[in-house]
Amino acid sequence: MSLTMKLRVFCVAVIALWFISPTVLGEKAKIVFISGKPSHGPMSHEHRAGNMILAKRLNQSGLDVEAIVLEDVGYPKNPSVLDDAATIVIFCTGHGGHVLNPHLEAFDALMKQGKGVVMIHWATEAVAGEPGDKFLEWMGGFCDLNWSVNPHWTPTFDPLPDHPICNGVEPFTVNDEWYYHMRFVNGLKGVTPILTDLPGPETLVRKDGPRSGNPYVRKAIANGEPQHVAWAYEREGGGRGFGFTGGHVHENWQHDEYRKVMLNAILWTAKVKIPENGVESVKVSDVEIRSNLDPK
Repeated sequence: MSLTMKLRVFCVAVIALWFISPTVLGEKAKIVFISGKPSHGPMSHEHRAGNMILAKRLNQSGLDVEAIVLEDVGYPKNPSVLDDAATIVIFCTGHGGHVLNPHLEAFDALMKQGKGVVMIHWATEAVAGEPGDKFLEWMGGFCDLNWSVNPHWTPTFDPLPDHPICNGVEPFTVNDEWYYHMRFVNGLKGVTPILTDLPGPETLVRKDGPRSGNPYVRKAIANGEPQHVAWAYEREGGGRGFGFTGGHVHENWQHDEYRKVMLNAILWTAKVKIPENGVESVKVSDVEIRSNLDPK
């Protein structure tokens, strides 16, 4: 083999290793959780406490992962902590208060390296324009003012798709502030809906407003169009994203199926193989669910 050919083979190998799962290389996949500042009353939008519940169970799973909840509130003061992350989980205030708004360029560079991203509840809501466009690139969809809505309702997730995120997950129903009528990439290219149901007309009883209703969503529901409230996305060029619009009601982390979907999804975005029965995790006790709450 000529020297030129050897160099080409070496370059291809290096590029392949850049995108390969850390677990294939015998290393633990690093999962970094970013928590936003308090935004709602007690037991709602508990960003840090929710992240701690999820990280604890990932670390207890026995899988090749290392989950870290950052001490910083908001974007890390030392962004280098994200450099070796396999995936980044963000649970924070959305729209104009989103932790990523001042850091779009830096975060985009991380996404272009093939890192995963998970956004929970209000973190899925982006400002239309550059932030929204980036959210589409990173996770295939976002909550868009005057297009999406945020009612509290009780969907039934049955059936569930044939996707690794649904490994071991049984059909379930749970009340939450499930945003719907998301803004997705054209033709849902690269998107796999994970949690879907058709909201009833009672979810649109409020007058039209930025998050309460609009002619587009009313027409969609009248036409019987099912709505996706959690979705997986595979980016062109590598990298995975997951959007989850639940998460308002902190106590819902006690729901086994709800929690398993999120744990499975985090692994999937980190490119860690999900067990056939999904991530088994201990129940969240009443004591734990009221621990680590933000002072509100």
